[in-house]
Amino acid sequence: MARADRLLRLLQAMRVLPAPLTAARLAEETGVSLRSLYRDIDSLRAAGARIDGERGYGYRLIEDFALPPQTFDRIEIEALVLGLAEVQHLGDPELAAAARSALAKVAATLPDEREQHLVHAISQVYRPAARYAVAVDMGVIRQSCWQEEAVAIRYADADGSVTERTIRPLALAYHQHVLAVLAWCCLRQDFRIFRADRIAAAVRTGESFRPRRASLLRDYLERLNAGR
Repeated sequence: MARADRLLRLLQAMRVLPAPLTAARLAEETGVSLRSLYRDIDSLRAAGARIDGERGYGYRLIEDFALPPQTFDRIEIEALVLGLAEVQHLGDPELAAAARSALAKVAATLPDEREQHLVHAISQVYRPAARYAVAVDMGVIRQSCWQEEAVAIRYADADGSVTERTIRPLALAYHQHVLAVLAWCCLRQDFRIFRADRIAAAVRTGESFRPRRASLLRDYLERLNAGR
């Protein structure tokens, strides 16, 4: 791993993991020896990061030089905490991890008083179970949307009939109780909305449909507006 990448990974670990962090824990997280870890801590400090602590006691990131200070007011902080907490309960592990990471980055850029507002936000989300029950890896479909790459899926309709299809995923839609994938279905040669909980398998095909995603989405929205 390149040294610059290693330092960024160390910074991210200090943003996300609960402090104080022992050198051993940070070395494990970044995959380096303790000796290298100590050198990396010194390098981050030299670059401007305020890191409290020392060998044998654990470390805490006080001020993150890599991110500019943020000036969110209290209600904006409440909105961020509430929104990112909701994302963590969707049932998509990749998206949940991204929400935790984003919140840690925001916390690392806040002044001390504002950071306390974030840590002790009055708005909280509690869900005993994930909001969406999804068996398929949504990361596959998300990556395919970004890369504009077709996906082969195995899909069960409302009657339980299973079909094999190739789709061009366009967007993920988070409805009240259902997570859905808006796509162009190559089998039906038309737009279709596929419930994520009925997708049994999804495999990227390597078949690109770039740069058609934007135009397909535009066509779909025009069709929706025309049907009003």
